[in-house]
Amino acid sequence: MDMEGFVRDRIEDVEEDDLKTILASRIREYKDVDEDNALLIADSVIDEVKTTLKLEECGDEFLKDIVAIPKAGVAMGKMGVGSRGAGDFFVHRKIAEIVASTNTASLVNPSEQDDGGVVRAQADNDELYVTTAVDGIHSRLSEYPFLGGFHVTRATLRDVCVMGADPVAILSDIHLADDGDVGKLFDFTAGVAAVSELVDVPIVAGSTLRVGGDMVLGDRLVSAVGSVGVSNYPPTARKGATAGDVILLTEGSGGGTITTTAIYNGYFDVVWDTMNVNFVQASHALFEADLVKDIHAMTDVTNGGLRGDAHEISNTTGVGLEFYEDEINKTIAPNVLNMLQELDIDPLGVSTDSLMLIVPPEYVSDVKKAVSDAGVLISEIGLVDDTGSPNLIREDGSVEKLVPQFREAAYTKIKKLVGDTTPEDFEIMKAQVQEAADRAISKKERVIKHIREN
Repeated sequence: MDMEGFVRDRIEDVEEDDLKTILASRIREYKDVDEDNALLIADSVIDEVKTTLKLEECGDEFLKDIVAIPKAGVAMGKMGVGSRGAGDFFVHRKIAEIVASTNTASLVNPSEQDDGGVVRAQADNDELYVTTAVDGIHSRLSEYPFLGGFHVTRATLRDVCVMGADPVAILSDIHLADDGDVGKLFDFTAGVAAVSELVDVPIVAGSTLRVGGDMVLGDRLVSAVGSVGVSNYPPTARKGATAGDVILLTEGSGGGTITTTAIYNGYFDVVWDTMNVNFVQASHALFEADLVKDIHAMTDVTNGGLRGDAHEISNTTGVGLEFYEDEINKTIAPNVLNMLQELDIDPLGVSTDSLMLIVPPEYVSDVKKAVSDAGVLISEIGLVDDTGSPNLIREDGSVEKLVPQFREAAYTKIKKLVGDTTPEDFEIMKAQVQEAADRAISKKERVIKHIREN
């Protein structure tokens, strides 16, 4: 429970004494304190919020402008942010616009919607490409910190690998709410460390804080893990896809999303299918065989599943993609595919964590051999063409254009209730979000101007 948010939402409409009593009651649901102490805490929270509201009355108009949020009037959940669909992709493009407005130089940045960012550096007169990536823990794995740490670490390492870089360092950031048991910190870190040891990439730095400090009650855990990789070759970004290329896919057994699906739907044995580092092993095999330079593009089948990745690749590059459904199904671990089919979850709409490679025809056999020799199954699942759109050839021969849903395929009961239907006012929501992003850029520019002038 966010005490500060609770008070801010009610302070204008509820009498202060009543608000204090209600908040004190909520505090006692979480804290083992008597009524008097709960009232003192509630009074302090209300007093702090009231003090911050005095900012609106101060004479510093510029400061008031800085602290005012450029509200879009659209909530995260309604826009589908974090749900790996059309709404989420749109918001990420707006974030990329804010990043691009800095006019700082990088080889690959968020505007290309790739998994990691890349900068060029010099090392002993040779060019070195440095890739960084960061991923957040799956929100439904807060109660399973080891699994959360394990899978978020795999995710960030994947994001470095698909840019053609060899991972060299891991960073961990963990936030646990005020009432969370300290053991959660250790459990999460052990999950991160397990992957670190399995792939021989060291954990080099991190941070540990409370969610919301004193203001948030409960034991919710949120965290992120980042990684750094290096390469002597330019990145294998999505923009490298070229008509005539062959699309290869490694076997995927999922990560945080599939683990969440398994736990919350009672398919507990499937959790073990996800506990591997096959993706990193396959990528490392390509690095060791010096094949990365010959691959046009690499990505992991994560955000919104193959539907989302296919759409983003086609949208970024302008090329078309042709996929074969029967071959794709062969690359999903049998237990995972069985679970998805039994739960009526679209296998193309969820993260299976496969490695997708877009390769010129002359290098296909070498790439398949290197990955297979590393013990990872790999198959040809399609071709790049010049149609300008991603299409799926169904097992019955019919053709379906692959487009992302508003949200990724619903894989828990609550997600099925929320649904994936595009809201009728989606275009209006997009316009409001665009306006908020524009105002954020404008604020950034005004602050930079002020700092430089003073």
